Amino acid sequence: MEWKGRRQSDNIEDRRGDPSMGGLGRGGGFSFPSGGGMGRRGGGLSIGTIIFLVVLYLIFKAMGIDLLQVMDGGMSSGPGYEQSQSSGGQAPANDEMTAFVRTVLAETEDTWNGIFQSMGSNYEEPRLVLFSGQTQSGCGFASAATGPFYCPSDRKVYLDTAFFNELSRKFGASGDFAEAYVVSHEVGHHVQNLLGILPKFNEARQRMSEADANKMSVRVELQADCYAGIWGKFTQQKGILEAGDLEEALNAAQQIGDDTLQKRSQGYVVPESFNHGTSAQRMKWFQRGFDSGQLQACDTFSGPV
Repeated sequence: MEWKGRRQSDNIEDRRGDPSMGGLGRGGGFSFPSGGGMGRRGGGLSIGTIIFLVVLYLIFKAMGIDLLQVMDGGMSSGPGYEQSQSSGGQAPANDEMTAFVRTVLAETEDTWNGIFQSMGSNYEEPRLVLFSGQTQSGCGFASAATGPFYCPSDRKVYLDTAFFNELSRKFGASGDFAEAYVVSHEVGHHVQNLLGILPKFNEARQRMSEADANKMSVRVELQADCYAGIWGKFTQQKGILEAGDLEEALNAAQQIGDDTLQKRSQGYVVPESFNHGTSAQRMKWFQRGFDSGQLQACDTFSGPV
């Protein structure tokens, strides 16, 4: 992908080096799956554990820290959510990774501004938050282990700066267009939010069983993949894609399919727990968006996926 020398977006918040206390919580984030701990089934707490937690709470309370407030209002995460410590250390604002993300975000802005204008609407550009370790979002505290995610509450995309290294090292999905796919997928969720798709889904899933909510989540995620493909199509038309770029994105989609992640982490799959889609589905819908470049081609809610 020939991204150097192109326009860079100003819609960036760089929070690296700003440590914050994370916590497990609940909320409405839409995250890129990180793969660890897929399919775990939790058990009840023992009496000893409960006593330990009460004592721990009282100790922190005496120190002026209310753990209940810290844990309240957190965000839902993709597979493999684990609390991690902030790595600290401010990365330079003009490093190559930052320049790359700014450029990709600018390209998504150009694409979606044009599409919305063709529909007679205005595109509200999202902000992208770069963080290291942990940060606070409108959906609650976020950890690096959550993976990149979009928060509908504050309409921001969140990206831990170490994720691209993990994408290559852990998932075997290297390449700049694979990384661009990650950003464009999360921007796809923002487009869904602007179109009213995410609000409807968030309202409807309150009345769904967990299994039905997972099935609907898969359709939401696959549509974001399709929207990422639309962005890829417009990028191709600009002549900035290079040989092998499309294959990089498709490989990334394959490597982060629910079935592939579960096989890698636990050796078997639990289809009813899928919430992002299989590798084949993710590749299919990205390719469909890339081939068509049309919003109407991304209707993942009608018929089989």
